[in-house]
Amino acid sequence: MEIITELFTLEHTVASEIFKGCTYPHEALTKINDFILNLGKSLPKDLFYTPKEGVWIAKSAKVASTASISAPCIIDENAEIRHCAFIRENAIVGKNAIVGNSTELKNVILFDGVQVPHYNYVGDSIIGYKSHLGAGAITSNVKMDKSLVFVSYGKERICSGYKKLGAILGDFVEVGCGAVLNPGTVVGKNTSIYPLTSVRGYIKENSIYKSAEETLQKLPCEKEKV
Repeated sequence: MEIITELFTLEHTVASEIFKGCTYPHEALTKINDFILNLGKSLPKDLFYTPKEGVWIAKSAKVASTASISAPCIIDENAEIRHCAFIRENAIVGKNAIVGNSTELKNVILFDGVQVPHYNYVGDSIIGYKSHLGAGAITSNVKMDKSLVFVSYGKERICSGYKKLGAILGDFVEVGCGAVLNPGTVVGKNTSIYPLTSVRGYIKENSIYKSAEETLQKLPCEKEKV
């Protein structure tokens, strides 16, 4: 659980209970289906409506008529689902999150305030509080040889046991346009990923990732000169 709380502020998701009993965050991915179906039944009917079985949408959420939403799914309060968003099975979309045009979700947890606003693919992944994927940035969730995905948390590298595992992004991560997060990528809190980069492995918190050869430590900004 320590690894999970190092990456995420659990108060910023309706799915905080899904991580109970998990040592690593990716273990929650196999629980999403059952979790949604159980939690959905308890959501207050004065705040959520059910357009079809297995789908719960907050009445305060904005959902484009052209969006495709499959069950099971929860879309939390004040989220925005834009034109032609494609939400497949097992998706939890947090409060104030944005799922944009032609963005595809599958088996994901988006924490509150997450933005995946333009042409993103997010599959078998967890995206932390207020993290943002630039236009065209994707999480690749299957290796080319279809073998099991390894995942690293700090210096610890383990076999996930999954053939499909995308990315685990901590809170306040910024991913540049066109970046590819390879299967099993883990990015620590408050880290920025350069546009058009191919990212794999573990990227520590408070970093600026330019390439596998160049990762910089973020420095605090100087005070603005008056």
